[in-house]
Amino acid sequence: MKIKIGIGILVVAFSVLIFLVNKRSELPILNPSDFNPELVDASLQNQATAHTVADFELLNQNGETITQANYENKVYVADFFFTRCPSICPVMSNNIEKLQNTFIDNSIVMFLSLSVTPELDSIPILKEYAQKHGAIDGKWNITTGEKKHIYNLARKSYFAVVNEGDGGLQDFIHTANFILVDTKKQIRGVYDGTIDKEIERLINDIKILMQKS
Repeated sequence: MKIKIGIGILVVAFSVLIFLVNKRSELPILNPSDFNPELVDASLQNQATAHTVADFELLNQNGETITQANYENKVYVADFFFTRCPSICPVMSNNIEKLQNTFIDNSIVMFLSLSVTPELDSIPILKEYAQKHGAIDGKWNITTGEKKHIYNLARKSYFAVVNEGDGGLQDFIHTANFILVDTKKQIRGVYDGTIDKEIERLINDIKILMQKS
């Protein structure tokens, strides 16, 4: 009788473990309603399904036009930075470089950095920054573009910053968030790009997405 009870307990414990493993193997699809409302435009706050990152048009470190077509069927990490940032941005870029090296042989994984001071971050400056951080052409695009367009992406597509400001001359955003986007342009996770544990979590989540791709 005791043996049967013991076996029963082991079976239940094993079943719970399998459930937890399977549950962790699925990443949520994040929609506007899943974010702090302060991060979401009022027109999107109640949207609970079907959010995807909007189309974009940017210029990378080589002066090439970068659009969603470059990221079609890719898993990618997006972040917002500026080259003159003395605080969190160097740490974030160093961590993107680590991520790039982790997935260097995986052509499905890419990276997208968007400058929040595009009027200052010219193509030559981005090129120098890219070389400093070992950005691989075709894998990590470090981009500039029209300020209002970039700020709309940050606030209405990636939900990376508090939704205040109009993308005008005096508007400025600063965030440590890394945003994980899947092959269907859906947001699957948000991470603090300055914290090692968060980078480890991001690496694990990218691997989970790769299994589903």
